[in-house]
Amino acid sequence: MARGSYEMEQALEELTRWRLQIEDDMQRLQQSHELVAIQYQERFSIQAQLSQLGQLGPTEVARLQQRLADVEASLLHGLPSLLQLRMQAVLEKLQVTCQLTRRTLNCLLDDELASWQRRQQLAGNGGPHEGSLDMLQTWFSSLAEILVQLGQQARRLEIFEQQMPGGVPCQEGVRGLIAVLRELLNTLLSRSLVIERQPPQVLKTQTRFCTSLRLLLGNQLGTSLAQPQVRASIISEWQARAILNGQLGPNESIGEIANSCASMERQQTNNTLLTNFKNMSLRKIRRSDRRGVESVTEEKFALLFQTQLNLEGEAPIAVRALSLPVAVTVHGSQENNATATILWDNAFAEPGRLPFQVPEKVAWWELASVLSTKFQAEMQSLVGLSESSLAYLARKAFSHVRPPTSGDYNNSSISWAQFNRENLPGRNFTFWQWFDGVIELTKKHLKVHWNDGAILGFIGKREAQDLLLGQPSGSFLLRFSDSEIGGITFAWVAEVPGRNGERAVWNVQPFTSKDLTILSLPDRLRDFENLKLLYPAQKKAEVFGAYYSPPPATLSNGYVRAMIRAVVSGLVNPSPPLELPDPIRP
Repeated sequence: MARGSYEMEQALEELTRWRLQIEDDMQRLQQSHELVAIQYQERFSIQAQLSQLGQLGPTEVARLQQRLADVEASLLHGLPSLLQLRMQAVLEKLQVTCQLTRRTLNCLLDDELASWQRRQQLAGNGGPHEGSLDMLQTWFSSLAEILVQLGQQARRLEIFEQQMPGGVPCQEGVRGLIAVLRELLNTLLSRSLVIERQPPQVLKTQTRFCTSLRLLLGNQLGTSLAQPQVRASIISEWQARAILNGQLGPNESIGEIANSCASMERQQTNNTLLTNFKNMSLRKIRRSDRRGVESVTEEKFALLFQTQLNLEGEAPIAVRALSLPVAVTVHGSQENNATATILWDNAFAEPGRLPFQVPEKVAWWELASVLSTKFQAEMQSLVGLSESSLAYLARKAFSHVRPPTSGDYNNSSISWAQFNRENLPGRNFTFWQWFDGVIELTKKHLKVHWNDGAILGFIGKREAQDLLLGQPSGSFLLRFSDSEIGGITFAWVAEVPGRNGERAVWNVQPFTSKDLTILSLPDRLRDFENLKLLYPAQKKAEVFGAYYSPPPATLSNGYVRAMIRAVVSGLVNPSPPLELPDPIRP
């Protein structure tokens, strides 16, 4: 059990012990209350008998008068005082328990729930899965049950005081305690609606999507809960800010969502209350005025889910859940930039921020870790990017500035503008657009080869040349194109024809996703017979042979199926690979 889980379990166990002690005290208080009531009743009975003196003998009158004196003495100095002392003791224990409950509630909401939600947000960038909500539901349910029972005990104490013979007024402390316990229960319930499956954070209009929510209450309050309707709307950043600042705020939808209502349904297997939105669609969105150079894909929204809980004997409780930020697109060409907005927000959102503020600059090592995790998740790889790959990415991201003397960019700051607003030097695309293009190409066509270790990938033209010139002729390597989004090329070393054994390194024109759809990378490499060894020394067929397409077969009609082959021309006069400009840009 994790440290946080252990501490939460211990806190709930302590609250349960306090509640049980209070219940024992309440039982004793009940007995004392009954004894006082019996004595008051006895006094009234004796007084009634003494009012009929003509019917009583002197001995009986004397006995009744003595008994009346004893009862009144007891009522004046005995049981009522004991009863009030016990009431005060119960009140003090309830107040202590209330303080412990508040601390436990804060820990549950601000630590445990917030931690789960943070892990859920990081999972949007490919981080570890956020984990099950079952433990949180157990804690929510247990604390809700404790708060309900403490509230019942406090109200019973109030009734005892109101029923005190002699008209003892209700103490303000009990009333204040009841109000605090009700406030704590309302706070818990208002945060009990959790988005278990987030809607897509890059949300395209006119596209169907799903999301699901869970009410973390379990069995404890199930008997007093109807099946409420949950309503979804989309709100702007400033509306989300107003809501999370504790203001009711304007929450009218700034877009039109189809199928925006769903019922909360109880799952019989685990008695969980779930709400599934299965066919939602954002039909249109009303954008706000953009700030400065901000593009439409940098504007962030959120889905707001609202319902109302109707508990027996209590006023209705408004319950809300706010999704992670979403970027809205209307065309596929916007997806790349919208993904960058969400990636940056998921990675660098700080706890307790105002929606949806993020830092303008972060340390390169922080961004590098995010890029490595993202690439690893997309490739379903066991490991992230290597140190050499991250160093290459750093040189590309900072290609517009002078490198640090040490060559280490880890502590250099990279801004959002450098990440995905300003084009790389000499290019018509940003750093993120290039990196995302690599992800898309590799995910669609090269995943298995990347995971096989066959693609060196993140290496520049100069570095590739330096590596290959030290290898036998026919050695080659695969790297991602510097000049084209979503391109892969191979470089190989060979003797230059007619130049007395002089060797050179060639780089083939990059292949794009369209090219590899027509003819796969292994088949292209097979067709280049002068490629022998994959750097550093693996035979080409051993690495790629299992992925070659089978030879064409004869069709039933007698024809032979045609086969596409790849060729390279212009090897006689290669561009001079040994005279690349210095310094070379990544």
